[in-house]
Amino acid sequence: MRALEPVADGVLVATSRTMSTTSTVVVHDERALLVDPAWQPDELAGLAAELAGRRWTVVAGFATHAHHDHLLWHPGFGGAPRFASPRTARLAADDRATLVAELGDFPEDLVDLVGRVSPVDTIPPEHLPGIDVELVVHDAHAPGHTALWLPRSRVLVVGDMLSDLELPLPFDPDDLPAYLAGLDTLAPYVARAAVLVPGHGTPTRDPMARLEADRRYLSAVAAGRTPSDPRLSTPDMQETHRRIVAMASPSSTSSTP
Repeated sequence: MRALEPVADGVLVATSRTMSTTSTVVVHDERALLVDPAWQPDELAGLAAELAGRRWTVVAGFATHAHHDHLLWHPGFGGAPRFASPRTARLAADDRATLVAELGDFPEDLVDLVGRVSPVDTIPPEHLPGIDVELVVHDAHAPGHTALWLPRSRVLVVGDMLSDLELPLPFDPDDLPAYLAGLDTLAPYVARAAVLVPGHGTPTRDPMARLEADRRYLSAVAAGRTPSDPRLSTPDMQETHRRIVAMASPSSTSSTP
């Protein structure tokens, strides 16, 4: 994992070697909110060591959605409460066996910490002294998927949305209208953001370009056209593209956008 890099005042991001997964730290007066720490055990340990080296105390954690790579934790982060949207927390509990299996060969002490999140509609302010956060919940990519809007720094942490590496991923619920509705929910925050941090990929200072790219791609697929999108050159995205095309097909059981 690359070291924490500042993207705005009080907001830092580290990027994993696995799927360019991002971990976001929001810090104020040496107290930190940790969002989606990931991915590999040595990277989690390294992130914990870096936080300790900076003498930052994790006072809260947040998981943007209930996929295994976004529900991780490490003992070095301490015993701070970990939060998620109500639907994310419910899925993390109900599907825990599957989520753990998807991790593969993970150390037992880390396995025990997977998905231990509490449901909230708003992060209790007593857990985030000096940090303003608005939770933006939608159902694109996963039920209860949550972006975090940081109004003071104008940073939008979007989870598995608006990536420069990944195409739109309407995995669950498996329909394009839900994904488009999620983009609409995010749009006013994207318009105000100075920086956008995706769950996989590179933070950007041009958030609107990411939103427009996803809408342009989905519009082309819905119209039966072959999109012109650099993300299609990534081998891992070919199967995703085929899936989305099938979803948009008139013969598909899924609704079309």
